[in-house]
Amino acid sequence: MSTETDTKVVAELREQFGKGFARRLRAAGKIPAVIYGHGTDPVHVALPGHQVSLLIRRANALLELEIDGKQQLTLVKDVQKDPVHQIIEHIDLLVVKKGEKIQVDVPVSVTGEPFSGTIATLEYTTVTVEVEATHIPQNVEVSVEGLEDGSHITAGELTLPRGAVLVTDPETLVVAVALPPAPVEDEAEESEEGAEAADSDEAPAEESAE
Repeated sequence: MSTETDTKVVAELREQFGKGFARRLRAAGKIPAVIYGHGTDPVHVALPGHQVSLLIRRANALLELEIDGKQQLTLVKDVQKDPVHQIIEHIDLLVVKKGEKIQVDVPVSVTGEPFSGTIATLEYTTVTVEVEATHIPQNVEVSVEGLEDGSHITAGELTLPRGAVLVTDPETLVVAVALPPAPVEDEAEESEEGAEAADSDEAPAEESAE
C-alpha cells in the first residue's frame, strides 16, 4: 500500500469542538479527528468521510495528510463508532516518521484445513510486532493444513513478514486444533429421561397419600 498515492488525504484544521459541532461535521460528510505524538500538541482536524472510511477498512492504515499545504504521515490508532448505526464518530491519528519503528497489533489470518473431523480455533486474533511505520503488514498468516487433534501453534512459531519483530510473548497460544465437542442433545435426552423416571417413582406415593 503506497503512502505516496492512495493514502493522500486533505485535512482541514478545526478550532470548534463539542458534540454539536461534531454532529454538524458528520452531517456534512466529514469525520472529526485528532493528531498527536512525537511530543507535539494535539492537532484537531476534519477528514473527508467517504475517502477515509474506505482507507481505514484495513488494520493499521497509514494516512498521508495535507494540512494547510504541509505533509504529515499518520497512523490510525483508534476509530470510535456509534454502536448502533456504526457511523464513524471520531478518529485518533498518531504522528509517525518514515523509517521509524513502531509497535502495532496485526490481525492473524488462518489458512488451510486441519485434519478431517477437527476444528481450528483462533485463540488470539492479533499479535503485536515491531515494524517500520511504512511497512506494516496487513496480517500474519498461519497455516493449519492437515494439523491433527491436539495441535497447537504459538506466537513464537508464526512466520512474520520480513523486517517484523515479535513483541507478543512467544508462548502465547494463537491457534488450537481439536475435535468438536460432543453433541448436547444426548445430555438433554438423558436429563429428560431422568425427569420422567423421577415422576414415575413419585406417582405411587401420591396415590397412597390419597
